[in-house]
Amino acid sequence: MNIKALAKELGLSTSTVSRALNGYQDVNEATRKRVEEGAKALGYRANAGARRLVRGSTEAIGIVYSAAVENLGNPQFLDMAGGLSERLHEQHFDLMLAVASDEQDLNMYERLFRGGRVDAVVLPNTRVEDARVNYLLEKGYPFLAYGRTGNSSGYSWFDFDNETGSHLAVRHLVELGHRQIAYVHSPLELNFALQRHSGFLAGLKQAGLAFDPAWLAGPAVDRRSGREAVRALMALPHAPTAIVVDNNLGGIGVMRGLIDLGLVLGKDVSVVVHGVIPADTLLAGLEPTMVTQPTAQSTGVAMADMVLQVLREPQRGPFQLLRQPELVVGQTSGPRSASR
Repeated sequence: MNIKALAKELGLSTSTVSRALNGYQDVNEATRKRVEEGAKALGYRANAGARRLVRGSTEAIGIVYSAAVENLGNPQFLDMAGGLSERLHEQHFDLMLAVASDEQDLNMYERLFRGGRVDAVVLPNTRVEDARVNYLLEKGYPFLAYGRTGNSSGYSWFDFDNETGSHLAVRHLVELGHRQIAYVHSPLELNFALQRHSGFLAGLKQAGLAFDPAWLAGPAVDRRSGREAVRALMALPHAPTAIVVDNNLGGIGVMRGLIDLGLVLGKDVSVVVHGVIPADTLLAGLEPTMVTQPTAQSTGVAMADMVLQVLREPQRGPFQLLRQPELVVGQTSGPRSASR
């Protein structure tokens, strides 16, 4: 079946059917849905090459990642990429995953755009000062940042309220009676890490608590560095009674390290982790206390919609979405032990 036959079957003009299938905003939602369902039911498949030629686009969105940042070892990143890819596929776009030795390598972005490989990119792991954002703004290349930078007013981004997440963690531990609260962090040049750290310190100040610099450990972005960080903390003369970890992989290492030291999570030491802990982490069946966001898969879907807005409705931008975290109380946090 070709597009003319599909249009005839649906009783619509060829132009309307074409615009509905290509995601143009001047087609109302009811008509778009009718066309998409009809195309699926009748087995219509667009000629990808012809569509790209007509639209003057590659119909691809890129993500550049560095293996050094552990993205591909993080189930949350993979789930986000899965949701992003599925939603883009519904709109006839592909997701291109590009590898760079240095995630900040601007030549990679230049090659992607100048080589006609992508229409837009998603920027993960945003820094406080991010050369990629400045470069793409200067060049006028379309992009969506997965996270903010120190100055986030002039471009489109999707992010979580990281400061509030740390406030929730500190308040929970203070209410349980903890006063010696340590912090394990990611590299603080990453904007989310700086925001979570700032929120942690502000939460302590609000509770009237001082922070001992010896209780700051990191960077810890994977299981091994998380274990090393917690061993150093628990070897201190005045070890903390509770720990907040700003990322899920480091959090797994912290909890595993405490278990290896013979300590009982939620009793001897309490732990709160930013991010979802995968079920298959061999943590003795414990349900961690976590600062969570909406699922990574739904995050990917939302980001797909936003990056397509960046492409299709640039005059309405920048598009910015800040989602709120919540605290899920599990078994790894409990009242401060009287013996400590």
